[in-house]
Amino acid sequence: MSASRQPERIAVFCVGNRLMLDDGVGPAVYDELAAYELSDQVELLDVGCMSLAMVGYVERCDYIVTVDAIDGTGESAGTVFEFAPDDIARHTGAMASLHDLKLVDLFDAAMLMGYEAEGRCFGMQVENREPEVVTIGLTPAVFDNLPLLVDTVLADLVRCGVEVRYRETGELIRPGWHHKRVA
Repeated sequence: MSASRQPERIAVFCVGNRLMLDDGVGPAVYDELAAYELSDQVELLDVGCMSLAMVGYVERCDYIVTVDAIDGTGESAGTVFEFAPDDIARHTGAMASLHDLKLVDLFDAAMLMGYEAEGRCFGMQVENREPEVVTIGLTPAVFDNLPLLVDTVLADLVRCGVEVRYRETGELIRPGWHHKRVA
């Protein structure tokens, strides 16, 4: 996205599986972002695992934010990362998405159909994404740092010119805002 152009339509994809412990970080961010009133230009989605069915969002939106769990960075669990969609595709270890379809793959498929959008990816280093049994929740390190990931996504939306308000108080989110855990 050029510095002078603000996106007209934005989608926020919160990716992950709530039943697989830290793989559910995207859906946990979705739950927290639901506490905010986003301007009409933004569509917030809990997408589960990314699929080509989302090509329509690339057609309708000019900016897509993806929030996902990541692994293999060498950093501590709960560390937040920001990167361009192309960056995630070039890694199979560190910074690799935990899901087969990556945002850049979605963009590539859409481009073949004549659609184009820009995007940004936000992720958190996980501790355990494959529990032995179905487990809803997050490990302590990921849970404790969830507000930082939410702050990062909110800051990107504000940077894009999105008006964001905290539903509980009606307070307008501005630089320096810090998310207060909802759940």
